Amino acid sequence: MNQLEALKQFTTVVADTGDFHQLAQFQPQDATTNPSLILKAVQKPEYAPLMRATVTQFRDRSQDEIMDRILVRFGCEILNTIPGRVSTEVDARLSFDTNATITRAERLIELYQAAGVHTDRVLIKIAATWEGIEAARILEQRGIHTNLTLLFSFCQAVACGQAKVQLISPFVGRIYDWYKKQAGAQWDESVMAGANDPGVRSVTQIYHYYKHFEIATEVMGASFRNTGQILALAGCDLLTIAPELLAQLSSQDIAPPPLAHALNPQTAKEQSLERVLYDQSSFRFALNEDAMATEKLAEGIRAFAVDTRKLEVLMRQAAA
Repeated sequence: MNQLEALKQFTTVVADTGDFHQLAQFQPQDATTNPSLILKAVQKPEYAPLMRATVTQFRDRSQDEIMDRILVRFGCEILNTIPGRVSTEVDARLSFDTNATITRAERLIELYQAAGVHTDRVLIKIAATWEGIEAARILEQRGIHTNLTLLFSFCQAVACGQAKVQLISPFVGRIYDWYKKQAGAQWDESVMAGANDPGVRSVTQIYHYYKHFEIATEVMGASFRNTGQILALAGCDLLTIAPELLAQLSSQDIAPPPLAHALNPQTAKEQSLERVLYDQSSFRFALNEDAMATEKLAEGIRAFAVDTRKLEVLMRQAAA
């Protein structure tokens, strides 16, 4: 049994890519995309015609609608390959606008429905700002399921649970990056690996809290830097993994002892935990107190916004 097969015993494996031609070999249940992954995909020769065809067909529509149609076109192709759900992201530039986020999310769902895709097969990705979480709360009440992304802190996870969102994506690798950079020459990779990895610790804390208090929101670890981080979270509800790391997992056999079931609900139930509640002001203060989460959230929104603008440039070039 290889590491990927062993992991699938405990955790739902999700592919983190816009490159749908890569999906079949790893047989993931779900798939996630974001502006950076779609941008990367459309620059490949095999995907450029898909974007050109979409831009040409809808060239009389607004730029943001064409963008959404491209995202949905990729999502539909992905759903033809996987049995589960695809996550499609709302424009990061709307991360602090609840109403605009809701409007774009509803349009994405309408486009999927027009393509014959059931709502239950789509997760709308939204940045886990206070405004984004509030948008997700309203969308969930309307039957539209959400994936709260760019999640770096416990307070973000708690607020998402309160909003009853379908799924959250805590970013393991970016948390790890921040702490490693802060430590500089003092960083000891061997000591800070596995369960001691700061990104792994963050997801573990969230998982234990959710399972202890029977919060239904799914936990999906994301943004991995190495397979060690992935295997240290075996048992997490879902893990979304880039194709390069999926390939590494599938090429490595599991040597004795077998893969440990690192996260499980029973252990979570045995934790001594206190229930936490956040309103808007206490959420903003808690996030502000977490320098890592504040910096990485802002950085992530900026990066996705930049890649969205780059995608818009390619759209205009395709229309010319």
